[in-house]
Amino acid sequence: MTDGEYWKVTWHHDFKEEPVALFSEIGKDGHEARKIQEYRDGRLLRTDGTDETAEIGLSEIPVGHIEDVAAQPEFSAFFISKADFEFMWNCASRHGNS
Repeated sequence: MTDGEYWKVTWHHDFKEEPVALFSEIGKDGHEARKIQEYRDGRLLRTDGTDETAEIGLSEIPVGHIEDVAAQPEFSAFFISKADFEFMWNCASRHGNS
């Protein structure tokens, strides 16, 4: 895996079917290596790019800088530890299955 960064981005919105939090492992190349999406109903979906669905997939372009994401009013973004990311990864399921 990567020794990059780990982000949590909270998305402030009222869309029922969209995730409210995104957890990303960002590789040294600036691309997402793994992602977890947390939904309002408590569902946690994950992907490492090998099992993408219409509901979850990795960004196809580099994610940029966390400060740029955090500067957007609809998002709160901050760094998390690798351990915190791994905990969420282990709690999440692939394709919405437990």
